[in-house]
Amino acid sequence: MKHFFILLFLFICKPLSASSLLLPMDETSQRNHLKAYGITYWVLDKGYKGSWLLNYRGGSFLLPDAQEIRKECQIRGVGFEVLSDGEVQQLLAEIASPSQNMETVALEKAPKVAVYSPQGKQPWDDAVTMVLTYAEIPFKVVYDEEVLSDQLLLYDWLHLHHEDFTGQYGKFYGMYKNMPWYIEQKKDSEILAHKLGFEKVSLEKLAVAKKIKDFVVGGGFMFAMCSATDSFDIALSADGVDICETMFDNDPSENNYQSKIDYEKTFAFKDFILERRPEKYEFSNIDMTERRGVPFEKDYFTLAEYSAKWDVIPSMLCQNHTALIKGFMGQTTSFSRELIKSNVLVMGECQINGEARYIHAQKGKGFFTFYGGHDPEDYQHRVGDEPTDLNLHPNSPGFRLILNNILFPAAKKKHQKT
Repeated sequence: MKHFFILLFLFICKPLSASSLLLPMDETSQRNHLKAYGITYWVLDKGYKGSWLLNYRGGSFLLPDAQEIRKECQIRGVGFEVLSDGEVQQLLAEIASPSQNMETVALEKAPKVAVYSPQGKQPWDDAVTMVLTYAEIPFKVVYDEEVLSDQLLLYDWLHLHHEDFTGQYGKFYGMYKNMPWYIEQKKDSEILAHKLGFEKVSLEKLAVAKKIKDFVVGGGFMFAMCSATDSFDIALSADGVDICETMFDNDPSENNYQSKIDYEKTFAFKDFILERRPEKYEFSNIDMTERRGVPFEKDYFTLAEYSAKWDVIPSMLCQNHTALIKGFMGQTTSFSRELIKSNVLVMGECQINGEARYIHAQKGKGFFTFYGGHDPEDYQHRVGDEPTDLNLHPNSPGFRLILNNILFPAAKKKHQKT
């Protein structure tokens, strides 16, 4: 009789534990793609495990079926489907089939996220901060003091706010040199540099860039958008070279500094020519903003297609419900293809002019991703513009690319075969 009741208990309990939740990420089934990433992060943060189903219905997530997860999905407006154990096994078998360009990736632990951003910036000043807030993914804001005191060791993933690592204050001099906010920003930067023991802002920003480089080489994940991409590489390449004019650092730049640039020190770019004119709103010829020739109505870029079973990492980073992403501009809108190093993957490009919009590579033990443009749902964001309301764009494919990078460190890594 005792064994009978034990068997009866197990029989009754089995259906309760033999189901999973599928968060579909295709175009028609998911009403809030962005918050679905937040749910997945929340589940991992609670100690559960999950799976990322690459190329299955837009890169869906498979999560444990628990009442608190169902409730959280309902609260956040995220669509889900309940699958029986048999349906899950059938689905995983389909994904594992060699005939299918799909793969199952285990999600194990919620990454610790940091955003490199100065004080006083509003969430809408930066697309990553904005989408993290909307998706309810927790993050910590760090800046120069934290970076230089090695606090990046506390984090798995780092985003670079639209920073200028060259010490030229964003090259805003030509248009905004007399604006109170510009004058105040320059003053605050100089005070901070002196506080941290540097004579110039350019030297302090270089030290920060080198610490971030060490973070990546040591195994960290770095994501950058807009001017943080090219200015980061330019700063590294100009180590020991004064490229700043007098209005930026109170002394002239070095003679013939272009010939002293060391492209071996950069992450992504090579052979670029620096923009010497201080009044020009541009750092170098890496950026394609002024040379694009792409009309607004045709401004789209296409995500590359990879083998999910062989090239797992780029497949993760390109998961979406569409391969065609509408373009958007920024100080650094896109990257000149001929100036990208051969080891860097171009994961998104404009078919009209061949410019690169979304690139990725490994650096040491870590990884970096550069994403051109400022705000995926604001075509030409300007200083002082109203913030984007992501409640109006819950299925934004452009913002999905950012969140792919957020979950990337959570995945159990498989050796990339190509």
